[in-house]
Parts: sequence; C-alpha cells; structure tokens
Amino acid sequence: MDDFEAAASKQLTHKAWAYYFSGADDLISKSLNNSIYRSILLRPRVFVDCKNCSLATSMLGYKLNTPIIASPTAMARLAHPSGEAGIAAACAKFGAMQIISNNASMTPEEIVKGATPDQVFGWQLYVQIERKKSEAMLARINKIKAIKFICLTLDAPVPGKRELDERTKAIASTPAVADIVKSSGGHEITGGGGLGQQLFAGTDPSLTWKDTLPWLLKHTDLPIVLKGIQTHEDAYIASLHTPQIKGIILSNHGGRAMDTAPPSIHTLMEIRKYCPEVFNRIEVWIDGGIKRGTDVVKALCLGAKGVGVGRNALFSLAAGGPEGVERMLESTITFFSSIVY
Repeated sequence: MDDFEAAASKQLTHKAWAYYFSGADDLISKSLNNSIYRSILLRPRVFVDCKNCSLATSMLGYKLNTPIIASPTAMARLAHPSGEAGIAAACAKFGAMQIISNNASMTPEEIVKGATPDQVFGWQLYVQIERKKSEAMLARINKIKAIKFICLTLDAPVPGKRELDERTKAIASTPAVADIVKSSGGHEITGGGGLGQQLFAGTDPSLTWKDTLPWLLKHTDLPIVLKGIQTHEDAYIASLHTPQIKGIILSNHGGRAMDTAPPSIHTLMEIRKYCPEVFNRIEVWIDGGIKRGTDVVKALCLGAKGVGVGRNALFSLAAGGPEGVERMLESTITFFSSIVY
C-alpha cells in the first residue's frame, strides 16, 4: 500500500493530498493504526489441510467473495474523475462491499448506477442538527435497492483538528466542494477552516443511545451498523441493542478525529478479552491501518467479520483510476489468500 500512497502523492494536488493524508493533532493515532499490526505475530499451525480454503464470507446475511470492505471515504473525485463510482466498479469485480460516504463527491444514485445485481452497498450517515435534512436523505436512501444498510457514524461528533488540512483550507471554499456538501445535507460553506471542518458543518454532536437509535428506526427499516466504536464497553452496550443493531465497526476515524484514541485492533483485542459474547450477538467489523493481507488475517483471527480499507482506496484511485483500485484489491487479496491457503 505504501507504493500506492507514494504514487498518489505525485498525482494529487497539494490541497487534496493534505485532506486525504491528514490526521488529528500529532498523528499519534494515525501512526499507531499502521504500526500496531507489525507488533502482532501470526502463529502458523502445521498438518492443516489447506486444499479447499475459501475467502468467501457473508455479512449481514449477504454473500461476499471477500471480507475486505471499501470504507466510507469522502470526496473521491479529488483523486480521480470516476470518484466513488470508480471504487464501486473495482469492488464489483472482486465481490467486495462498499460503504458510501455521507460526503461523497457523487450522488448515491450515480455511485450505484453500474452496480452488479449482487453488489452490496451501505450508506454512511452523519446525523445533522437540522434533523429534517437527515430524514430526507434517509427517505432517499431507502428507495435505492443496492444500499442494504445504514452505517451510523459516531467517532467524530465534532471535527478533529487536522492541521495539514487546515493549512490548505482554500479547497473547501471552491464551488464544486460547496455544492457537494450542500447536496449531502450539510450546511452551506461560508469560508474558514479546512475541508474536514467544512464537511462537518451542521453535524449533530448530541447523539445518545437513548434518543438517537429510536429516532433512526422511525426513518428506516434497513439494518443499522454503528461505526466508530472505540472501547469494549461501548461494543457491549451496542450488543444489547439487537435486533435493531446488526453490527459495529471498530474505528477511530482513521486517526482523524481524536488523537491518542486507540487503534481499532486494540479495541478488538479488548472485546476478545473482556466481553467475547459480543461476537455471538452482533457482527464486528474493523478498519484503520490495514496495509497488507497479513493485517486482514490478523483482524479476522482476532474475531473481526469484515475488514475495511479507506485511504488505500483513495490513494490507489489517485494512482491509477478504477484500475488502480482493482490492483490494490487484487494485491491485498493475493497476500491474504497466500496466508489462508
């Protein structure tokens, strides 16, 4: 994945690179997301028949060819004109799930237009202070058959301080970006702050277990997956809200929200140690820091059902368009399969 990142750094504008690459404060969480996997060692067993291994899985009852997920990432058209639709085309080729960002640079209808009949999408939701905007978006999403679940994002109630992004704030004021933010239910951009700050304008910071879930269930019958769980305590609480909650995504927002928040794999190990019953109640997915197929295997061995890649999709899209994303998925799956088989 480092090769894709290096290639993307030469293709992207400085402002787009700053938005994609940036993390909160001192980048401690962002750095740990990547380095923590290097400290986890695999324990290979012998005399195990590997002749008929399969990478196929199911998530939320849908059959998929791989547990790798394209995580929600905003503004993919800053990387390549094909945008999120380009990522979707690559996912279709490999039978991978894609979660569409609330702040995508294309409409959800455009993104799923070329989807295969069995392709699975989720929709990321940032709840707006003006709830009617979120309700209108949910009504729209409910009509798109390719979108199978709602991914309620919780790990960024307020925008993180992404200093690299803030130093290049002019990109947020361009008409194209402003139109995207407005169409996705956000507030009109009036200037100031980096792109991350602007995309979060109008996001409701007052979500609670008691009030938000009942509200959401009034406006969609789609399964709910909670994104941004960062402690085993919250994972356990989420597991008590079945059958409404079908799954959780362990995530620290790519190290872009609160610096020194734990890497997701840390939280996964916490769940395994302190409340393993969670794995039997809801599906547990994970994202953040995945660089190689070995990282995917480590997450799966520790109990994850699905493993998300975010920046990898953006960097590979910038490096080579949809074909670049295909190459990224192929590379990850090849390394993954070499360990499983």
